[in-house]
Amino acid sequence: MEQYEPERLSAPQLAAMRRSLTNGRGALTRRSLLRASGMGALALGGLGTLSACGIPPAKREGDAVASDDHSATEKRINFSNWTEYMDVSEDEKHRPTLEAFTKRTGISVKYTEDINDNVEFFGKIKPQLAAGQDTGRDLVVVTDWLAARIIRLGWAQKLDPANLPHAFANLSAQFRTPDWDPGRAYSYPWTGIPTVIAYNRKATGGRKVDSITQLLDDPRLKGKVSFLSEMRDSVGMTLLDMGKDPGSFTDADYDAAIGRIQKGVDKKQIRRFTGNDYTADLSKGDIAACVAWAGDIIQLQADNPDIEFAIPAAGYITSSDNMLVPAGARHKTNAEKLMDHYYEPPVAAQLAAYINYVCPVDGVAPELAKIDESMASNTLILPDRAMAAKSHAFRSLDAAEETAYEEKFAKLIGA
Repeated sequence: MEQYEPERLSAPQLAAMRRSLTNGRGALTRRSLLRASGMGALALGGLGTLSACGIPPAKREGDAVASDDHSATEKRINFSNWTEYMDVSEDEKHRPTLEAFTKRTGISVKYTEDINDNVEFFGKIKPQLAAGQDTGRDLVVVTDWLAARIIRLGWAQKLDPANLPHAFANLSAQFRTPDWDPGRAYSYPWTGIPTVIAYNRKATGGRKVDSITQLLDDPRLKGKVSFLSEMRDSVGMTLLDMGKDPGSFTDADYDAAIGRIQKGVDKKQIRRFTGNDYTADLSKGDIAACVAWAGDIIQLQADNPDIEFAIPAAGYITSSDNMLVPAGARHKTNAEKLMDHYYEPPVAAQLAAYINYVCPVDGVAPELAKIDESMASNTLILPDRAMAAKSHAFRSLDAAEETAYEEKFAKLIGA
């Protein structure tokens, strides 16, 4: 049985994660759209743990030993999720969709908002997973790159389709076949996180901005453009604009995309590279147009009618947060039933109405319209067919690629 060598984070990988935790997508919260960073001692300590200790040798994907499932006799689930990522009643005393699940199934849910960032959380559960021990969690939600790593290391349990009929039937096509979990054998998405183009109509003189080419080449936007400090978002969007597939690009393609953005830096077309701190400048008009995260735009539009978004004809990048059952979990079947619960359209609609991120469940629109018609027609929450067809995921990277790519990107943005 082949085993993985310990994975250590290189200096460029660590630098990229610190950027993400400080002001990048890792720093965005859910409903507040400033995703919790968890920076400080714990987050940086998590980074230190990963780099100093590496990941112990582990089995390849699919080799996770199924733990004893006590679901039949222990009607409970321990569920770890991000903060502000679950619907709450107006008096903030109840979690309606979780309580509905318990009422229907008799399975109680211990819901814990103990995920502040991916790196910190992985550092917290890694020792138990590496030792083949129960983490005390039956269901966790992590971002796609970490989900890929956990699956690759054999630390996620393979799901039983018999317990996931709604999930299997209702999962949106754009989320069905990530290269790190083809066919969703080990995971199902909780939400999608699109990267789009945003612009301030007043700052652009009423002009629409809907391509990376415009951002990089339109002289009327010179000095009023920003790109994101997250490599996958900025390079991925540029690859698409160049006619390259972010899911299958080569080293030469990557270098060409870096060179394309570098020209924008050299001629001062790009004002700066940002995390989520672009929002204030975009709202004021200091930035006229930018590469942006869709969740931010929903919030900005509520406060400023001049803020618009565009989906480039070339497509856009989408990442996802995903549900996994960790190796060693005691209540796998119960966890699968809860996962499936969130793929029933009425339940998915309640969740989407609260968190305002892309809902990965087909058939939700009529249910969401009953709650809020404006949300049901918002393609940043429910992508229509045309928008979904333009969605692309940045391909998985091996350790060597990630080190090389992050090093080049860091040089580009001056990090």
